[in-house]
Amino acid sequence: MYLKSFLRLSAHIQMLPVLESGEETLVGGQAVMEGVMMRAPHSYCVAVRKASGEIVTEECPLERLSEKRPIFKLPVLRGLGTLGQAMALGFRALRFSANNALDDARLADEKSGKAPPPEKQMPSWLLWVNLAFSLGFFLFLYKVVPLYLATELGKHFQAVGSNLAVNLVDGVIRLILFLAFLTLISRMKDIHRVFQYHGAEHKVVFNYESGKPLSVQNAQQFVTWHPRCGTSFLIVVMIMSLAVYAFLPFHDFLPRLLARIALLPLIVGLSYEIVRYAARKRASLLATITTPGLWLQRVTTQPPSDEQTAVAIHALEGAMALEARQGGELVIA
Repeated sequence: MYLKSFLRLSAHIQMLPVLESGEETLVGGQAVMEGVMMRAPHSYCVAVRKASGEIVTEECPLERLSEKRPIFKLPVLRGLGTLGQAMALGFRALRFSANNALDDARLADEKSGKAPPPEKQMPSWLLWVNLAFSLGFFLFLYKVVPLYLATELGKHFQAVGSNLAVNLVDGVIRLILFLAFLTLISRMKDIHRVFQYHGAEHKVVFNYESGKPLSVQNAQQFVTWHPRCGTSFLIVVMIMSLAVYAFLPFHDFLPRLLARIALLPLIVGLSYEIVRYAARKRASLLATITTPGLWLQRVTTQPPSDEQTAVAIHALEGAMALEARQGGELVIA
């Protein structure tokens, strides 16, 4: 049970950056296991459909990081703060959905006569070990492997032997690995359903931004790809990384690797600013950088069923109701 839960949760954690749409002042959200988390500036709500058909929710006030720490209002830094908080919130929402999935599995075991697991919730140690594993896997797959392969190619082929060429090949390999991993993991049944909920989240956000009443019928009229999606953000990060890393002056493997890790926060902050601007100025030249991310959302978002869309609406209405009770004002981009 623990191994199955560990692997299942690990796959979902790897998808957190792809599914997250972090923005402090706008309505946004994230798909989770059999549900959706929706957030407003000062509140969030997670809605999950259980195997019985019941929709369960968890909602909580949310303090904006830029109000607590004014330094995170500055460009670049606001991206780091907002995305850090978004990832933490996404992990919390994923934990809620995982616990409900575990509860459904326990009830299914009871009905089939199998001995239920002793815990009704996923152990905290399993979550933290999984998070550490996922972070290590990310650094290994997208930092160590591409740089190692590019360095080895540079040693054996004179055409890619220069420092600039090695750095460019490193970026290309990183992008290929990302696309290959995304394509492979999308074939998992669990992840495919998450991508459907991801599509439902986008449709409902579009429905809200249009000013039309929130309903399944209205939401289903919209497309599933949205410019403020984590998929678009990650593609921008890949492009920015390729441009920045290309001019690093280091020649040995270890300095190159450490420089890539050290520059990651800067690249993340700059990428956030690009995506933020592109979401507001969709006809601008800079917005074209996010276009590949919109194409890739054909993979990371799938057409949702009416029932899945209803869950996303339930989550947004919960976040909106809590925001209203706190006196907050929702902003439409």
